[in-house]
Amino acid sequence: MASSLRLVALALFLFSLSFCFEIEGHPNYGDALAKSFLFFQGQRSGRIPSGQKISWRSNSGLSDGSAVNVDLTGGYYDAGDNVKFNFPMAYSTTMLSWSVIEYGKRMHKQLANARAAIRWSTDYLLECSSSVPSRLYVGVGEPNADHKCWERPEDMDTPRNVYWVSPDKPGDKPGSDVAGETAAALAAASMVFKKADKEYAKKLVATAKKVMDFAMKYQGRYSDSLGGAVCPFYCSYSGYKDELLWGAAWLYRVTNDVKYLSYLKSLGANDVPDIFSWDNKYAGAYVLLARKIIVGKDSSFELFRQQAENFMCKILPDSPYSSTQYTPGGLMYKMSSANLQYVTSISFLLSTYGKYMMPFGHTFNCGNLSVNANTLRKLAKRQVDYILGQNPLKMSYMVGYGPRYPQKIHHRGSSLPSIFTYPNKIGCQDGFRYLNSGNPNPNMLTGAVVGGPDGNDAFPDDRNDYARSEPTTYINAAIVGPLAYLVGSYG
Repeated sequence: MASSLRLVALALFLFSLSFCFEIEGHPNYGDALAKSFLFFQGQRSGRIPSGQKISWRSNSGLSDGSAVNVDLTGGYYDAGDNVKFNFPMAYSTTMLSWSVIEYGKRMHKQLANARAAIRWSTDYLLECSSSVPSRLYVGVGEPNADHKCWERPEDMDTPRNVYWVSPDKPGDKPGSDVAGETAAALAAASMVFKKADKEYAKKLVATAKKVMDFAMKYQGRYSDSLGGAVCPFYCSYSGYKDELLWGAAWLYRVTNDVKYLSYLKSLGANDVPDIFSWDNKYAGAYVLLARKIIVGKDSSFELFRQQAENFMCKILPDSPYSSTQYTPGGLMYKMSSANLQYVTSISFLLSTYGKYMMPFGHTFNCGNLSVNANTLRKLAKRQVDYILGQNPLKMSYMVGYGPRYPQKIHHRGSSLPSIFTYPNKIGCQDGFRYLNSGNPNPNMLTGAVVGGPDGNDAFPDDRNDYARSEPTTYINAAIVGPLAYLVGSYG
């Protein structure tokens, strides 16, 4: 009898556990959305505020900027390392802000957490943009030295070199790409704070204008100026024209200044991408600008609408123009390294373009395939559902979500004992025994979305396999919008 009661109790527990992660057959998008913001707390650099829920983290990088007598504390570590790369950080900030702009009303009580995640970055980006005239700081930390160590942010003793772009860099190639993305981030964030903090929003817009002027006037790739400080980690592979288009599109969205309208139209829409990422912004710019014709009925943006829809035709699996591979389990597969960054970013564009189309019954064709808003949104939902566990392995690729998720993520702070449980310093080389350990990470980086499975839906859960097991800010930032959309649609 006692044995039967235990079995019944176990069954009830398992049922209740499954309900926590599913609502009427759908993943619990609200739970995933809440956890996605916790991840950003785990990536914080600087002085950790009271009320931090990722409680195993503490202060780090408190002297950042001191080498050039500027306060550059704050901001985010980009991934599983302890370097602040502003190029992907600014992109993550733009995507978080765009998520709030489009889906903030669906976030409900998570809206405050979204604003906090954005402001942690914009406070830092403002310092990078305003501290010295005609100089834009673009990173802190010596990446090559950092990647030779495995240590907690709280222990790091590698050089905290400071990098910047300016007109006096060799060859007058100061960094239109990182400047254009920083301008986009500040401009988009200004819309997030327009009602919540008007003075802060004004400061963001004013700074965005200055940084965008810099990007437009002194054109060139920042990786040509900075070399090994950013390459091969975050080289500007796609060049800088996409960031000029992206930055001008955001400044026009925020200010309605014809200066930016004229500029972005002079840049045109000649690239035909099948990807959207921290490096390549063309597709995002096309979708943002296509809104002007679909929602605003401004026919002068027709070229951008065509390019946005050409992009969608390269993504949709049934399109005769598709250039996107899918795994047997149905996941978009663009790259072998950190593939989920492309999945989340593209899913954001699918959801958002569908949002623009829906009220107007807008449709378009990919050859003989007719595409409506639901076509795009269903594909985005399928990608998010896959990430949250509806896949051949029944594994969630968001840490802490669902009954099964990665246990050995490639992340220094998560894999090393917390400073609160082991206060003694763990040196640069001593930490590698934790990297190479077969044990699960001792600290849960809740909400972190890792690089994801391979092209055959396989995932080894190996800490040394950074291509699949490392989380990044730009993977997470892009999934926020689709999650918020799905919260509003499926509760």
